[in-house]
Amino acid sequence: MTIKLSEVTSQEIMPGYHGKMIHTENMTLAYWEVEEGATVPEHSHKNEQIMQVLEGTFEFTVNGLTKLYKPDDLVVIPPFAPHSGKALTPCKLMDIFSPVREEYIGV
Repeated sequence: MTIKLSEVTSQEIMPGYHGKMIHTENMTLAYWEVEEGATVPEHSHKNEQIMQVLEGTFEFTVNGLTKLYKPDDLVVIPPFAPHSGKALTPCKLMDIFSPVREEYIGV
């Protein structure tokens, strides 16, 4: 399977988070363009998640520990771990979820 990211439609999934979703049999990849100041409220899910900052500065809290992440930084979020975040600048992020993030199917 070959996918051209430029041909995937971006949608605003939550306020300030514009995402392109790629689903495989076992994973979901999400490419985000995030507006400065946009937040994602604390939540958790069954999926293991890896977040990579591609551009910008993103404040991210996992299990109550808050850190600033910049380009090339990755963070692993275990299943069911509470996490939240805020874009301190305009950001580009990539998330990988396993198994597939079912809430994002059809998005």
